Amino acid sequence: MRTQVAIIGAGPAGLLLGQLLHRANIDAVIVERKSANYVLSRIRAGVLEQGTVNLLHEAGVADRLRSEGIVHEGAEIESVGARHRIDFKGLTGKTVTIYGQTEVTADLMTAREASDAPTIYEADEVRLHDIDSRFPRVSYVKDGVRAEIACDFIAGCDGFHGVCRQSIPADAWQAHERIYPFGWLGLLVEKPPIDKELVYINHLRGFALCSMRSSHRSRYYLQCTLAERVEEWPDERFWRELSARLDPALATRLQIGSSIEKSIAPLRSFVAEPLRYGNLFLAGDAAHIVPPTGAKGLNLAASDVFYLWQALREHYRTGSNTALDQYSSRALARVWKAERFSWWMTHLLHRFPGATSFEQKIQEAELSYLFQSEAAQKVLAENYVGLPY
Repeated sequence: MRTQVAIIGAGPAGLLLGQLLHRANIDAVIVERKSANYVLSRIRAGVLEQGTVNLLHEAGVADRLRSEGIVHEGAEIESVGARHRIDFKGLTGKTVTIYGQTEVTADLMTAREASDAPTIYEADEVRLHDIDSRFPRVSYVKDGVRAEIACDFIAGCDGFHGVCRQSIPADAWQAHERIYPFGWLGLLVEKPPIDKELVYINHLRGFALCSMRSSHRSRYYLQCTLAERVEEWPDERFWRELSARLDPALATRLQIGSSIEKSIAPLRSFVAEPLRYGNLFLAGDAAHIVPPTGAKGLNLAASDVFYLWQALREHYRTGSNTALDQYSSRALARVWKAERFSWWMTHLLHRFPGATSFEQKIQEAELSYLFQSEAAQKVLAENYVGLPY
């Protein structure tokens, strides 16, 4: 098989890139290790920056987003039992939209099926070949038969544990990483949200977040240790602990129910640098991971895709490689700003094991300054709604 761009990974990054390339009349084949149903079953974030929303409109997949997405003009932060609202729209003129990553993926899958562009699911033994040459190739096994794709470029959108980054020689890239000493226990429930906007909570018992996926489906998170297991958290224990971390007025509005999904996610910051080796380009979780505190994971994947789509479009329209050569530096400039913000939000809102009294007092002073300073709130707001591409 011959194509212009081989995309490894059919998550939102790979599917979005595929859709944008299709609309630019650039041929792309997507290769995915898992089944389509498995990809859709993954529960992920649901806060979209305006830039991500704009890009989904550009891709022609925003009909459901337009009708079902919930626009948020701010968010609340609770500390020491008091809640403070950060007015995103008032401070920046911008908003965020609540629309689950699962829904984004479903919309992109539907669009790809309608376009008849090829997606190869359940591809085993995916391998990259000659990625530092002008003629890279991708091989895989499907239904017991080995096949190969010849291409001009490979887009590595296959996640943190995927084959693409692992195919780059160890001496050709550098990893920057921070592992956090806790995780997030998340619970999804078919109940209305506790509040009309997200509520971030800094509590003596640990961080909590009251989020949502729709007007009738809520997502809640609790800071937990890395030693804990989901099996140790029956629904009753989760609701009891969440209630203990909420201020009394908010706790009375909590509607509990049986969980649809429950999982523990460890927190880490990670950046691979550079994001290009030969004709392989990394995007999304293959290139970087952020703590979910700042809601940047999916949004960073979207900005990577934006830069890569522009670069490939320029190459095929004009023959210029300028934007391709600049892809890594352009994407990383935005990645590191989002990494900084997510790191800062994580330190602002979580209780760190072994923190000294000095460190705890600094966190309290940081929160106090944030609540009293419009300038500090504007810095938070402009980062949360998304820095420009």
